[in-house]
Amino acid sequence: MTDTTANGPKPQPAEGEQAAVPNAGEPAAAPDPVAALTSEAADLKDRLLRTLAEMENLRRRTEREVADAHQYGVANFARDLLGVADNMERALNTLSADFRDQADPVIKSHVEGVELTERELHNVMEKHGVRKFDPQGQKFDPNLHQSMMEVPDPSVPAGTVVQVMAPGYMIADRVLRPALVAVARGGPKPAAEPPANDNAGASIQDPPGFN
Repeated sequence: MTDTTANGPKPQPAEGEQAAVPNAGEPAAAPDPVAALTSEAADLKDRLLRTLAEMENLRRRTEREVADAHQYGVANFARDLLGVADNMERALNTLSADFRDQADPVIKSHVEGVELTERELHNVMEKHGVRKFDPQGQKFDPNLHQSMMEVPDPSVPAGTVVQVMAPGYMIADRVLRPALVAVARGGPKPAAEPPANDNAGASIQDPPGFN
């Protein structure tokens, strides 16, 4: 008996089935060049925007540092000069008006020379943005004043500067040295400012139809 399957026709795949096709030798699909270029362009744009933002921040920071150096560059030097200004002011304050009137011309000329030097010193400091302020009679401000002691004085509101031991100095809008002051204690409290009333002065009228 012979085997009919060995040399007979090969079985065909059933209807609806697809024969397996080997794909080992087929090349891989090439990437889309448009998509690759679009992705690369987006990445370069993002890097460019970041670089521009960093350069703008650097420019602003440099401008601010230059402006600060121009305004406050002499702060340390000016602070060292404050002691000189204080000593000259103390020296002049020790001379009473009677002493100046009765002094001989030589002493008067020396006093006038010291006063002229003091004025010139303050003029030079103001030229570089350093100005002096005297808070006598003002309300105590911890941002501008340094309290050295409290003085009982019921004639002025509590917290009023009644004595200035050393004037304060500003450089531009910053405090170079706070004023050394004595503050009143025990007086009346400062009067509170009345709240703003937008209807002040307006007459009160009856509502329509009211009799």
